[in-house]
Amino acid sequence: MKTLGSYVGGRWVEGSGEGETLVNPATEEPLARASTEGLDRAKALAYARDVGGPALRALTFEQRGALLKAMCDALVAHRDELLDLAVANGGNTRSDAKFDVDGATFTLSTYAEIGRSLGARKVLADGEGVTLGRSPRFHGQHLAVPRHGVAIHINAFNFPAWGLAEKAACALLAGMPVVSKPASSSALVAHRIMQILVDGKVLPEGALSLLVGSVGDLLHHVGPQDVVAFTGSSQTGIKIRSLPQVIGNSVRVNVEADSLNAAVLGPDVEPGSETYELFLKDVLRDMTQKAGQKCTAIRRVLAPAGAADRVRDDLADRLRAVVVGNPAHEGVRMGPVATAQQHRDVRDGIDLLARDGRLVFGVSDLKPVGVPDGKGFFVGPVLIEVEPGASAPNVHGHEVFGPASTIVPYDGTAGDAAALVSRGNGGLVSSVYSDDADFTGDVVLGLAPFHGRVFLGSAKIAEMSPGPGTVLPHLVHGGPGRAGGGEELGGLRGLAFYMQRVALEGSRPVIEKIVS
Repeated sequence: MKTLGSYVGGRWVEGSGEGETLVNPATEEPLARASTEGLDRAKALAYARDVGGPALRALTFEQRGALLKAMCDALVAHRDELLDLAVANGGNTRSDAKFDVDGATFTLSTYAEIGRSLGARKVLADGEGVTLGRSPRFHGQHLAVPRHGVAIHINAFNFPAWGLAEKAACALLAGMPVVSKPASSSALVAHRIMQILVDGKVLPEGALSLLVGSVGDLLHHVGPQDVVAFTGSSQTGIKIRSLPQVIGNSVRVNVEADSLNAAVLGPDVEPGSETYELFLKDVLRDMTQKAGQKCTAIRRVLAPAGAADRVRDDLADRLRAVVVGNPAHEGVRMGPVATAQQHRDVRDGIDLLARDGRLVFGVSDLKPVGVPDGKGFFVGPVLIEVEPGASAPNVHGHEVFGPASTIVPYDGTAGDAAALVSRGNGGLVSSVYSDDADFTGDVVLGLAPFHGRVFLGSAKIAEMSPGPGTVLPHLVHGGPGRAGGGEELGGLRGLAFYMQRVALEGSRPVIEKIVS
């Protein structure tokens, strides 16, 4: 069986011991083995800091952007191969795999263009300068400079390509080397990406390292110039933030965690209208794409009480047409969840949500297409509904990371809709579907403090929108509270996490020369 090595210290290294076996989640066929046992993680971090850091800081933003463009081009050249691996190891349909791999290359391309636009500079002016005295010669200016540490990226299982690229693009453009740790269960794609980049000598030595297997004591070796960006459960995020080394060294930590994203249907929206169809399409896509394993997926579907039954029936009709099975088979629209543990967690979570209401769609005797009997980690799409006014503590408090959503009726007012959504205690993205600008504005103001992004669905953008579940590199990805309190991407904003803001105070000509 294939063994996946880690690329650390400028070379490929295999861990000892049994490690973890990666499988095809549709058939449970073993695919590869991964282990980091015996690897010197402290040495790996030191190499990134001492070799990769100076190499990146010696480059201008434009030159770093060119590296990102070269990364993008290298991955595009191997696109079909990466898609095949995503289908085999991730349980992705071909469409799901494209969502991940093409999202990665699009993000790299976007940040490459940002680097090109910043030009031949190595530092960034942060805002306008200010006069500090009676004479304009006494000047103040905030400046952003690359930190002299390493960016540790711990990524989730659901987006092995996009997760690696979206974090690395910002860090590398900011001038900071990266040690990327993909989730072991779906690491084949990230491992192959690293092979492509290493074989093509795309990046300077030490700029990007890959740790495939257990994280081990990696975070025990962080220093005050390092940063940690984590995507995963809120419980793990709390553990990372609580580590003595993180606290003692004031290490920056960015967490993207749980999110009970919601979609609000406005009372003005008529069944059959373009906005109504957009609403149904987006909910259906988020329930089934990646088998609902997206941090941005719609978990709560808010409909005016008088329209909730129609929404339920229309969604159920569309869900009946979803073919579940081996994603390698033509015609299959939804594959399995990623792991056996994920399968158990999703099924237990669905049972928990059903305590708050009733199951209105779901197949108990699911027979996935093209799969041996009893094999695979399959869960069919599930729709639950709660009564109007129900407290539904599980629906508003527990995220099922799979193909399940709950219909929540509201009284048709913006205030009630916003109040119900805010019970999720912080999210990555929620959406409002309405052609009534006043209703939309009121709901947005109610949702904004609790979210990193709010999507406004209407007939005006129906043909152009990729939907709320698509993370765009131009906009901030993150959210407060339950969602982790972090921010990623957001165009130029994404660089701030990897740079140190410093205030310069002195002669204006000297400061302007430093900044230019």
